[in-house]
Amino acid sequence: MDIIKAIASDINNSKHVVAFTGAGISAESGIPTYRGEGGLWGKYDPNIYANIDSFLQDPSYYWNFFREIRYPMLKKVKPNKAHLALAEIEKAENLKTVITQNIDGLHQEAGSSSVIELHGTTRIIYCMNCSQEYSMDEVFPMLETQLPPLCSKCKGRLRPDVIFFGESLKSQILLSAFKEADNCDFLLAVGSSLVVHPAADIPLRAKQRGATLAIINKDRTPLDSSADYVINDEAGKLLPQIVQNL
Repeated sequence: MDIIKAIASDINNSKHVVAFTGAGISAESGIPTYRGEGGLWGKYDPNIYANIDSFLQDPSYYWNFFREIRYPMLKKVKPNKAHLALAEIEKAENLKTVITQNIDGLHQEAGSSSVIELHGTTRIIYCMNCSQEYSMDEVFPMLETQLPPLCSKCKGRLRPDVIFFGESLKSQILLSAFKEADNCDFLLAVGSSLVVHPAADIPLRAKQRGATLAIINKDRTPLDSSADYVINDEAGKLLPQIVQNL
């Protein structure tokens, strides 16, 4: 496939490559998307469990979702070929940073060392009172006797280190991501619908600053007309081919 070779060649000739990833890349590991068919995840409404006002009013809804669905799923899923391929591109010293909209930690599990998590991570939980941090493995057993779980240090309420609906992205994280967009000469957008802002502005910013933009996504995106390369297919199939051609 000539377009694969062309992307690989451009990556090889670039000095600062950045990957931008969305829910589509994790969907290939079995994590359902908010916007995909069937939605996420039937029994629980994301407009409640992922909404900050609802969480502050009644956190038990989120923690029931975490106990029944989120935690068991994260313990079961593994990085797929797309996650592993991005880690390989980093090892080959072509890829500098992964900017992700995902909160599942699969990039780090795959071996990527430089990851900017725009929407935080569900794997870290912290106390809203004293900021004590916990892993999700530490919090899960608490849910047998406490709902919502409380900080063992000060009895404050715990929350996941994610950006809920109704919250702004952390300014420092967003700044770091836009800095990468400004400095990169090749941006590879993978598995993102590119409709959620301000995250979707990052690939556009890179393109406007002169970077080559490649989009790999199963569906069309609003930035397709601006991109240098567009492939509508599964990342787990295409990214390993790009690695083979580096």
